[in-house]
Amino acid sequence: MPPVRLPAEVELARAALASPLLARAVRLAQWAAPGTHVGAGGELPAAELRSAVAHLGLDAVEGGEEFAADAWHFAVDTGLIEIAEAPADDGSEAMGTASPGEDLDLMSEDDPGGVLDLWSAGVDAVLADAATPTFEELIGGLGGLGGVFGADGEIDPGAIDVDALEFDQEEAAGHLDAALGSLYLFAVTDEAGQAASMVPLPMVAAASIVPEDMDELSPEALDELSAAVLKLDGQFGALAGTGLLEYQPVDDSVLEEAEAGSDAAVPERDEHEEEDEDEEDLARYGLARLTPLGLYGVRRRMLDAGLDAPLIGELAVRDAATLLAVLPYRPEAAAREEAELWLAGRTPRDAARDLLAAARGGDPGGPGRRLGCQLVLSFLDERAEPALREVLDDGELGGLARVWLAERGAADVPPPGEALVFWLTIDTLAAQLATVAVEDDAAELRELVSDLAGRHSEFFERAWRTDHPATADVLEAVGRLHPDKRLAKQARKAAFKSRSLR
Repeated sequence: MPPVRLPAEVELARAALASPLLARAVRLAQWAAPGTHVGAGGELPAAELRSAVAHLGLDAVEGGEEFAADAWHFAVDTGLIEIAEAPADDGSEAMGTASPGEDLDLMSEDDPGGVLDLWSAGVDAVLADAATPTFEELIGGLGGLGGVFGADGEIDPGAIDVDALEFDQEEAAGHLDAALGSLYLFAVTDEAGQAASMVPLPMVAAASIVPEDMDELSPEALDELSAAVLKLDGQFGALAGTGLLEYQPVDDSVLEEAEAGSDAAVPERDEHEEEDEDEEDLARYGLARLTPLGLYGVRRRMLDAGLDAPLIGELAVRDAATLLAVLPYRPEAAAREEAELWLAGRTPRDAARDLLAAARGGDPGGPGRRLGCQLVLSFLDERAEPALREVLDDGELGGLARVWLAERGAADVPPPGEALVFWLTIDTLAAQLATVAVEDDAAELRELVSDLAGRHSEFFERAWRTDHPATADVLEAVGRLHPDKRLAKQARKAAFKSRSLR
């Protein structure tokens, strides 16, 4: 994943404490007296639930009981409320008692880590519930498995074909995590700024359902996408209370169209429609974006799953070798920000020496490290000059040192020899080829090799003799990518000569 920018932990904890579900759960945990009666599943009996609704001030709110019940379950799932099994002695149907849990004391900005751990546990529980279908969904709607109703109109469990209720919890959870992963990717690559734009639900669903090579949706794919959009509508609605995301539900008109048997719950747009009408139409199908707290929560789940989800600023405390190993693979804006944060705690001269030492090496990663080194050095002023002059005679670093000094108008900079010029050219090409995906950026690479190879007359006649470990590989790549067939052939011949020489 591209790197993400997150607020400080205390700010995230403050946002978690302010999220509707956790805020209500804390209030209910404080309200619950030791020995409060609960049902067999830890739920509040009707009378207690009404008291909880009143305590939360939800009496006049539509769905107030549902909000209170959700907050109670959130409190139970996170340990804010502890349940003890104990049959009631007053003749009621209560099957246990509730009391405030020990974790209630953690709910303070003084312990942001504890708050976020508890919030994350609650989110995990909500995600699991959201990914689990209702009984009606399992049987395809009431009556979906004809004959399951008894004479009294109630469902007869004995008449249900259990094999028809197949459900893969892990697969369903995977679909929801994929949707959240798509939202995360939209957020960290948003050109308007991180998570600045609301994302239409069809785009979120399509990112994990529609194959990339499908130019036009088949009827089957459109049906699957429509079902996924409607499913996400309910799931994101359930997640909104956690503070994970901001969400605008699917418009009622879309739901009515779906219930009426419309062909699809997602729009089929004419290519000639105006863009603003297109966006307005898409908005009817729901909009979502992750909050900063949501970015934290989804990233945490990714890390738990073993995915690489870097955080901007995490390299600031690492050594120069680690910084240079990672930097070339970051988007340009993120790489520049990471470089500035790393330099903030170091003196220019010491930083330059550490960077230059880490940039050395004839291994395959060396060119990328030197490319990263050039980027970080570009932020340093003349106070770093002594460190750059120390490596002017270095075969690997002398070229970039001369470039840095020349750009700052330094005096007495010895001109580079021809061998150094070619070595630096090969090194630069090797770094770019290693960090840019040929499949995605073939045009960019063609422009790059054309530019660098065209700066010197008879480039290929001289380049193959360059004593650089990547010379043959670079020349082969130029032969594949150069738009001029004649020059591409020269590059391939030069690559052969280089391999023979080495």
